[in-house]
Amino acid sequence: MADPLQLKVAVVGAGVSGLIAARELQREGHRVIIFEKSDKIGGLWVYDPRTESDPLSHEMVHSSLYFSLRTNLPRALMGFSDFAFSDREYGDPRDFPGHPEVAAYLNDFATRFGLAELVQFNSEVVRVEAVGGRLDEWVVEWRSEGGVNSEEQVFDAVVVCNGHITVPRLAHIPGIEKWPGKQIHSHNYRVPEPFKDQVVVVIGNGASAYDISRDISTVAKEVHISSRDPAVKYSKLPHHPNIWQHSAIYTAEEDGTIEFQDGSSVQASIILHCTGYKYEVPFLKTNGIVTIDDNRVGPLYKHVFPPQLAPRLSFVGLPQKVIIFNMMELQSKWIARVLSGRVCLPSEEEMMADVKEYYQEMTALKRPTHLTHYLLNCEEVSHLFSLLFLFFFLVLNYDLRLSYLKQQQTHLSLHNV
Repeated sequence: MADPLQLKVAVVGAGVSGLIAARELQREGHRVIIFEKSDKIGGLWVYDPRTESDPLSHEMVHSSLYFSLRTNLPRALMGFSDFAFSDREYGDPRDFPGHPEVAAYLNDFATRFGLAELVQFNSEVVRVEAVGGRLDEWVVEWRSEGGVNSEEQVFDAVVVCNGHITVPRLAHIPGIEKWPGKQIHSHNYRVPEPFKDQVVVVIGNGASAYDISRDISTVAKEVHISSRDPAVKYSKLPHHPNIWQHSAIYTAEEDGTIEFQDGSSVQASIILHCTGYKYEVPFLKTNGIVTIDDNRVGPLYKHVFPPQLAPRLSFVGLPQKVIIFNMMELQSKWIARVLSGRVCLPSEEEMMADVKEYYQEMTALKRPTHLTHYLLNCEEVSHLFSLLFLFFFLVLNYDLRLSYLKQQQTHLSLHNV
């Protein structure tokens, strides 16, 4: 029986995905360094009152948290399997606690499992690239905060955990170039006071759109939520006397009018885009093997492994509309065991065929490309069961494990010719 591989692994990001990835990699015997560009653990869950100079962009502020944000999943679903959030309180015992409670939980988790010692803070990764075309050596280049010169180090594998709730996606609005009002993306929303006595149009149909609308309605004159969902009809939002729902925006006029497709219109002073975020991995250099097309990061087998570069490059936390902590934990267990050789992946051809089949299913269902990583309803269950199968069944299969190690040795040798 072959001994498990113990690799030197770089993890990019010390948010939820980076922390659980590092914990599982370390448990499997790998040597881990976590690169974090800020000075804190927690990623998205670290509140930053600063906003960008351009209210529609992302330049320097990573977090998109607003002051009043609470979880939209109960705390029982917000923790890891052996460190339950529901068993711990940090000052906010509510089932749907505020963001400081989640940040405290993540710091507690990092302390409990010795993860803080693995983090290299104030180190922004600027390049991840295979060394000389090899698949078993990856250079990670980083720059310290305020530093001019960069440093680099070679690793056996890299796990990308940089998050995807930072870079704004904006709605296309006909006529917006002549509209005289102010625009802002929810990435730069923090508190409602700047919206006092304003008429605000909020674009979006997700949790943040309704959450922020309710928040600013406490001070705004009127709030009008615009959605592309055909089920949404022009109406007043129940229990909120100054919030209305509308269909998608038809056009923005030079006199400040916003016209909606349902025929209604309003004189607005602010448009607030709650329209989601872009996936970006600007540091990843793969010579076009991994690309991002309309928010589709791919090709990725099960949203984790790029077939041509697997297993030494992987991603944690890309899917949305999921029970995120559970999914990240299963992804991380899978990656850690694949890297050690205790779990094997299908061949490159089989993984690519699986990706193509998923894309074809999306096309047949008329789902747009930008929803590639949205696991909806039964898709989430199917994805989680796939990860459970890969972890609990294949980890016990010695013949597959031995075959996998031989396959990887051959695969790496071919790329090193």
